[in-house]
Amino acid sequence: MKKTNKEAYALAHYIHDWLHVYTISLKGNSPHTVKNYSDAISLFIHFLASVKEIDGSNFSFKLLSHNYIEEWLLWLKTARKCSAETCNNRLASMRSFLKYLATKDVSYMYLIHEASLIPRQKSIRKKIRGMSKKAVKALMSVPNTATQTGRRDLALFVFMYSTASRIDEVLSLKVNQLHLGAVKPYVTIAGKGNKIRTLYLLPKAVTHINQYLAEFHPDPPNPDSYVFYSRNKGYLGKMSQTALAKQLKKYAAIAHGTCSEVPLGLHAHQIRHAKASHWLEDGMNIVQISFLLGHSNVQTTMIYLDITTEQEEKALATLEDENEKKMDKKWKNNIETLASLCGLPNIN
Repeated sequence: MKKTNKEAYALAHYIHDWLHVYTISLKGNSPHTVKNYSDAISLFIHFLASVKEIDGSNFSFKLLSHNYIEEWLLWLKTARKCSAETCNNRLASMRSFLKYLATKDVSYMYLIHEASLIPRQKSIRKKIRGMSKKAVKALMSVPNTATQTGRRDLALFVFMYSTASRIDEVLSLKVNQLHLGAVKPYVTIAGKGNKIRTLYLLPKAVTHINQYLAEFHPDPPNPDSYVFYSRNKGYLGKMSQTALAKQLKKYAAIAHGTCSEVPLGLHAHQIRHAKASHWLEDGMNIVQISFLLGHSNVQTTMIYLDITTEQEEKALATLEDENEKKMDKKWKNNIETLASLCGLPNIN
């Protein structure tokens, strides 16, 4: 690799600061969001290095212009077979970085403007396959409660369904967020954008969680422990989404044998969607559902549940009724590739 120029060091520093300081400490983005940002930038760096033959000697801010970003998006779509939705997410991550860059040096403001003119690709929103109450019951009957793993998984599934929380919200849950001894037991959920919402727990969920805590946590439990922790990492290590996904698919395959309404290849988001749908079926008004899901507005909930015109009228009618009731910097060391210059993993 040729000698790295000063502009390359400066850009690498900004990338490192954005990913490891700004997004985490100042913006407070979730680990999932930060990972998406990191993946997008890593892919962009890989594109520059492998396709454009860019290295530390010619790495510069001009490579962030709309021409390079558009070529990168085309490369993602054709060479890596990324979907339109994935390409749009990568573009959003790049725009986020450019906004940060402009806060550091106003001379790069034009890059934001250029990136904002790049059109998003048209994508067809995938409809989430729901689960009936019968299917949920079948799934809950599968974990073997004679084993520790079975008891843990059942408690986890009951909590997921009871709260309709996002998977990262569930796995990020810590003991100090549980308030099981309150007159009305509840849990505080830290959602997207660090928005806090309170979700009350029904007796069945409280019973399962109490039994789970008694068996899997010391007495008293460490308030900073993850409720559903990784067995390999211990109380302060979060269970991975990959591990949960594996368990869900295993149980779904078994449950499908007794109830065909259980989707094969079940994923965590379908449980959240199922609970939201069941709330609607039970007559809960759409604003309440929107709050419980942590959505910013009611329209998002309408789209999320794929509500028909007839259902929308019914949902809004329940709302009217309710209203009447009044309710280490790697870029400095061992520079061998463009990715390592920026402190990012190499992508093959």
